[in-house]
Amino acid sequence: MKILVVDDETDIKTLFEQRFRKEIKEGIMRFDFAYSGEEAIQYMQRNNHEAVLILSDINMPGMSGLELLEKIKKEQYVPPPVVMIITAYGDEETKHKAESLGADDFLTKPLNFASLKDKLKSNFI
Repeated sequence: MKILVVDDETDIKTLFEQRFRKEIKEGIMRFDFAYSGEEAIQYMQRNNHEAVLILSDINMPGMSGLELLEKIKKEQYVPPPVVMIITAYGDEETKHKAESLGADDFLTKPLNFASLKDKLKSNFI
C-alpha cells in the first residue's frame, strides 16, 4: 500500500520510517512524503495518483491541508484516495469543515502511531 504523508515538518519522515519500520521492510507499506500541499498535488499528477491513502496536516504554509483535500476530492481521481486529515486542533469546527470537504478520517496530533497502525492494517491490508 502506497501512502503519501503531507506535512511541512520535515522530521515527520524519520518518525514514520521509525514507527513503520517492519511494515516498510516487509513491503506491506510504502511511504512517500510531500512537504506542502502544492508538492502533494505535483506528486499526485507525476505518479498517476498511485497513493491509496493520503495523510495530510492541516496547518501548512501556502496551500493548507483543507485546501489540498478540496482539490483532491474535486479532481475525481480513479480510484479516489482515502484522505485522513491530521491536526493539532481537535475542535469540532475544524473537524466538521474537513468532513464537509470529504475527509475520510480525522486524526489529532500528537499522533498515536499504534492506533494509526491498527487502523491502516484493519482497513487497507
